[in-house]
Amino acid sequence: MASPITEQRHMRISPELVTELREDFRGNLLQPGDVQFDAARRVHNGMIDRLPALIARCSGVADVRAAVRWAQQHSIQVSVRGGGHGIAGTAVCEGGLVIDMESMKGVVVDPEASRVRAQGGVTWGELDRETQVFGLATTGGAISSTGVSGLTLGGGLGWLMRRHGLACDNLRSAQVVLADGRCVTASETRHEDLFWGLRGGGGNFGIVTAFEYALHPVGPVVAGLLLYPLAAAREVLRAYRAFTQTAPDELTLYAALISGPDGAPLVGLLPCYCGPTEKGAELLSPLIQFGSPVVNTIGPVPYTVVQQQLDGAYPKGALNYWKSSFLASIPDDLFDTLVRHFERVPSPMTGIVIEQLGGAVGRVPVAATAFSHRAAAYNLLITGVWQDPAETQANIAWTRELFAAIQPHAAKGVYVNYLDEDDVSGRSVAAFGANYARLQALKRKYDPANFFAQNQNVSPDSPP
Repeated sequence: MASPITEQRHMRISPELVTELREDFRGNLLQPGDVQFDAARRVHNGMIDRLPALIARCSGVADVRAAVRWAQQHSIQVSVRGGGHGIAGTAVCEGGLVIDMESMKGVVVDPEASRVRAQGGVTWGELDRETQVFGLATTGGAISSTGVSGLTLGGGLGWLMRRHGLACDNLRSAQVVLADGRCVTASETRHEDLFWGLRGGGGNFGIVTAFEYALHPVGPVVAGLLLYPLAAAREVLRAYRAFTQTAPDELTLYAALISGPDGAPLVGLLPCYCGPTEKGAELLSPLIQFGSPVVNTIGPVPYTVVQQQLDGAYPKGALNYWKSSFLASIPDDLFDTLVRHFERVPSPMTGIVIEQLGGAVGRVPVAATAFSHRAAAYNLLITGVWQDPAETQANIAWTRELFAAIQPHAAKGVYVNYLDEDDVSGRSVAAFGANYARLQALKRKYDPANFFAQNQNVSPDSPP
């Protein structure tokens, strides 16, 4: 588990400077020793144990602006927290200021315009709860506690993406506090270059305090789980490959190698069909009838149920070490590699997931948004998850070994939101791909001193 606060990890911001910020701040300022501080510095990934000097719990955009200006004036390192779900833990810095939007939870739905406006601390579960009142939704992640901020800025894979595009494709405007303290609105008609960079360029250009999304009619979806014994994995994965090659946009289908509640290794199929339920049932019928599943929960369910179905597999505070790569194809020898390695997985919480892309994701031109990986057919994600710190080295070693073994099948590039702590610097160029040079130019315009550096960073100066 994370280590306790010790005297050796001391505050690096003087009391006088904290008092100065407090004069222009309406939220809570938390310092080491405060009752809420230790809980506030934790993020979803229990591997992250950083001790900031100050956490600024913002009440609104004025607080965000005040914190940015104060940090700039006194040359204080900052990190930005939305949902705190990012696997690399960049939401929390060591010895600096965390600008925390967790308390900024406003969600306003305009059903007539099919729009929703959400503040920077909103999670996808909170947004979906409000939009589904009107039978509407936009592409979110696969875990309901994920923040809208980080997911959208990194692109935003999710269950609805093949029909409605990525989360960033549904962004219509963003309210942004820039590195110089200005607050601007970016959209297709205002600060267009900034708007381009926010859609997949990560947190490099400012702090987005509010997001406006397009909404789509989404009623009950056809979804659930099909689980088979691991002995059937190769056959199931070949069926998955065939099914995804002809699937309509309304269907997003994932495959996974996971462990059951009793620790038994399994292979699973996870569909989400967002069209008419009767068509979904007909479409998925051959898949449901395939083989001899030990679990079958496929049926019409509310979209919010799909968004929460994996929450229990990724509890807050568990230790996480992930690796991922986009894939152009999924050949039989890749399946062999995955199954062989999963047969000796060290933690029953660890999984291997193949995410289907394509559809609306692939029809957006590469240069249209900062997210450049439009041609990828699949994404492979290795989610190393465990609870006991004594098992850390074994789990990291297993994940790295599998990641190395799948490299012959990996496409160039990696999904920025899946970068682990040791990937943030080494794989950033790969994460932004063909758009990296343009992102560097944008960084030089909006953040030339790299004030926003605690992220999957685009350096304004270093060569790609």
